[in-house]
Amino acid sequence: QLQLVESGGGLVQPGGSLRLSCAASGFLLDTYAIGWFRQAPGKEREGLSCIARSYGFSRYADSVKGRFTISRNNVKNTVYLQKNSLKPEDTAIYYCAAEPVDRRGAGWVSLNPASYTYWGQGTQVTVSS
Repeated sequence: QLQLVESGGGLVQPGGSLRLSCAASGFLLDTYAIGWFRQAPGKEREGLSCIARSYGFSRYADSVKGRFTISRNNVKNTVYLQKNSLKPEDTAIYYCAAEPVDRRGAGWVSLNPASYTYWGQGTQVTVSS
């Protein structure tokens, strides 16, 4: 059964860092494009970063560019989101999602949540002093 599990969330002070992990089971992440998203209470789900299956392509939302870094370790079947210089407005539930790229191409990326088929259950990140 295809499953994504996020981990690494928690409470952090403003200016701090966290690294979120998205571990896959039941399938190999290296055949999928992966995206990270977040949703704060009362707000729509927001695309933060995504990484293509191949070629090292990645994309970032303006709100996190320069602070967040996405990476993937295909040996560990895991994708990471390193988050630095965290702000209170970064408080949200963070999700990872996967999209098979057989038809889209190995370099496909998207920050649109509607483009992704498989989702994890989310991990809470709270930025507060």
